[in-house]
Amino acid sequence: MKDVFLTLIAALSLSYSSAQESRLTQISFPELPYATDALEVFVDKQTMEIHHGKHHKAYFNNFVKAISDEKIKSQPIEEIFANISKYSTFARNNGGGFYNHNLFWQIMSPKGGDAPSEKLLKAINKSFGSFEAFKKEFETAAATQFGSGWAWLSVNSEGKLFVSNTPNQDNPLMDVVSKRGTPILALDIWEHAYYLRYQNKRAEYITNFWLVVNWPEVERKYSEALSNK
Repeated sequence: MKDVFLTLIAALSLSYSSAQESRLTQISFPELPYATDALEVFVDKQTMEIHHGKHHKAYFNNFVKAISDEKIKSQPIEEIFANISKYSTFARNNGGGFYNHNLFWQIMSPKGGDAPSEKLLKAINKSFGSFEAFKKEFETAAATQFGSGWAWLSVNSEGKLFVSNTPNQDNPLMDVVSKRGTPILALDIWEHAYYLRYQNKRAEYITNFWLVVNWPEVERKYSEALSNK
């Protein structure tokens, strides 16, 4: 009987370990989709190396720890954010830091710039009046975010585009923000994202962002967001 009991305990322990491993392997740390010096027109190589290899990696490691410590069940990260108020500040900050940077790297490209395609441009014009009006509103959101945070272009529950900003590592998917939706464009306005090159010139950093925006990827995310409504 004792042997049966020990076997059962071992099986349960193995099952728990496998489940825990499953939770931890749902996310992975991404490589940059370009070289660290590929966006020199916008941001320098050293900043990219530190930003991706140190800051972003730390958010990833800490989010993995939060998943384990708080026994957050395996689920899409968007669902975690939809209930982020139920979890610790540690999970919120590091989960946001992990996700936000993933998006940030994806929507930039050394072949970026130009302008949105007709489909996305039409949606931008409908929501903001013109592409230039959108850029102005986005730049204002980025410039007026007090302290560290992010500026966003997102799709709301009705499929309409909106601009917002959030403090720290919050994002529009979280149930703790006032303007909620699916983000498709993000700008990191933490000082570590730009200070080596721009020092306190946040406005210049914001303006130069348009030189590297990967509009085809932004449109892909826009179409994906609409399909999920």
